[in-house]
Amino acid sequence: MVDLTTILLTEGDQKGDCQKGFTLMEVMVAISVVAIALMAIYRMHTQTLFMDSMGRFDTFATMLARQKLADVNSTKIADLIGDNGDFENDHPGYTWQIQSETVASDLIKEDGPVLKQITITILLNEDEAIYNLTTYRHGYE
Repeated sequence: MVDLTTILLTEGDQKGDCQKGFTLMEVMVAISVVAIALMAIYRMHTQTLFMDSMGRFDTFATMLARQKLADVNSTKIADLIGDNGDFENDHPGYTWQIQSETVASDLIKEDGPVLKQITITILLNEDEAIYNLTTYRHGYE
């Protein structure tokens, strides 16, 4: 009875000098393709992480700006002046600024209500990320 490995070995010997393996050129091409693919994946992963962190900031800053806007809405229009502060221990690293200025409008008469532009700015770690919310409010002073 003949063993299968013996047949395969003898057939390989009969073909002549058959060398098994890859050439240096084939290995270099394969490594280049893998390197290019890994660089593209790394770049895409880095961009995804950045977009995720900015998305989180935008969502959280929107909620904080709405909270400050609720505080502004409970304030008399005459008391609206520039102010700033932080969110203390509740949200460390986040600060807020409120700027208010009177705006002229062609639709409002001179003896009518005052129109104020209110800008609420939410900052993360001073200037790492910035979110601005601008709104208008009218009323009599």
